[in-house]
Amino acid sequence: MENILLQEKDYNMLNFEEKEVLEILKKTGAILKGHFLLTSGTHSDGYIQCARILQYPSYAKKVLELIAEKVKHLDMEIVVGPALGGIIVAYELGRQLNKRAMFAERKDGIMQFRRGFVIKPGEKVLITEDVVTAGTSTMEVKRLVEERGADVIGVACIVDRRSPEYNLLDLPLYSALKMSINTYAPDDCPLCKLGKPLENPGSRFI
Repeated sequence: MENILLQEKDYNMLNFEEKEVLEILKKTGAILKGHFLLTSGTHSDGYIQCARILQYPSYAKKVLELIAEKVKHLDMEIVVGPALGGIIVAYELGRQLNKRAMFAERKDGIMQFRRGFVIKPGEKVLITEDVVTAGTSTMEVKRLVEERGADVIGVACIVDRRSPEYNLLDLPLYSALKMSINTYAPDDCPLCKLGKPLENPGSRFI
């Protein structure tokens, strides 16, 4: 097996379900190698483009079933994902758990709730993401939820690729797969020093 973002020893530590998720990532071409600008502002030599999984409803259902199993015991009323990556994740997870599903989106660069979405004081909210790296978008949604007097009980995502030095989260995180992928501060990025073009495949500025 060849996987540029997972060492053989790490692969052998995955359980059956995690290996299934990894195979789906590979099969759909969701694992990218290059020089990428992440939502957090950091750079990386790898990117997980979960949209390539979520374009297939059968794969979305299968991957989110693994997460639903991990969070079904939680006391929650709503699942909320940041646009764009968290929209389908929130919808499918909400469908499987029979919970309200909504999304937050940026207008003029500021994350906010639009389209008539309402969160009431005291409601329990699970934030959903496609990939969590530093938790930047997650924390933006968390602030929105808490401003409305609701409680964030955790975060669910397809891929957890957090690095300790870029971890902002203080919440329980439930993922289908954990991957270790290199991240670099912009002023200390070896790929920049090599002159490799920087790609921005995310949706922060959409």
